[in-house]
Amino acid sequence: MSLRVESISKVQERNPQRRLYLLYHELRASQSQYSYVTETQLFERHLDLFSQLRKADSSKICPELTFDDGHISNYELAAPILQSREMAAQFFITVGWTGTKPGYMGWTELRALQQAGFSIGAHGWTHTLLTHCSDDELQVELGKARLTLEDKLGISITIMSLPGGRYNRRVLAACAQAGYTQIYTSAPKTESLPLGTMVGRMNILGNMQPEWLAKLFQPDSSVLDSLGRKYRMKEAAKSLLGDRIYEKLWALANRKEPEADGVEGGEE
Repeated sequence: MSLRVESISKVQERNPQRRLYLLYHELRASQSQYSYVTETQLFERHLDLFSQLRKADSSKICPELTFDDGHISNYELAAPILQSREMAAQFFITVGWTGTKPGYMGWTELRALQQAGFSIGAHGWTHTLLTHCSDDELQVELGKARLTLEDKLGISITIMSLPGGRYNRRVLAACAQAGYTQIYTSAPKTESLPLGTMVGRMNILGNMQPEWLAKLFQPDSSVLDSLGRKYRMKEAAKSLLGDRIYEKLWALANRKEPEADGVEGGEE
């Protein structure tokens, strides 16, 4: 992985528009019924669209890419495609799975991503929903995850994404105490620069075609507003049903595969 990508900060300096952060998980060479898998040819078409949007003077919203969990396909499939288009991305890693869980990256792959210019952040230690953690467990999921990444990669880690998108005031306070300055959520909304402490993202599903995604970036589009309303309804459903029941319903609706632990809890 010799070709370095341009850093996100440099791209942002040139493009002062609002940002829409997009959330991917696993890539595969063939299609899958599981909603959180994106087929590589479709991913390439997504990137072609995003490249066009970044170059268009009329575009008021700039796409940014993120990946959650640390699946090996992020290194083997996503990174080469990103590099071929000189596009940056942020990879949020479930640190306790690194080098230990089949199907996920090891430290060699993570170091190669970092050295190629990609940004690395934390996604917890075991992908446990942080709202379910005790104070001691939060220290592991947040503090141990950050310190281990810093020790293994030799860089400062200040960003993280929330497993399952779950948080409350206690979780946010623990994130700050653990040394994170930016927290990435799953709320689908645009962000202006400079970024605040909380950064929203739109979850990308495997059936999302470029023609539909393009509507998100149209100046007067109502698509993102509609997604925001659906997100708030979903959050209300989680509160009403509880995480356990909601997870079962989510797994059925998204055709979750038995081994897909990277998104337990019904979200990234």
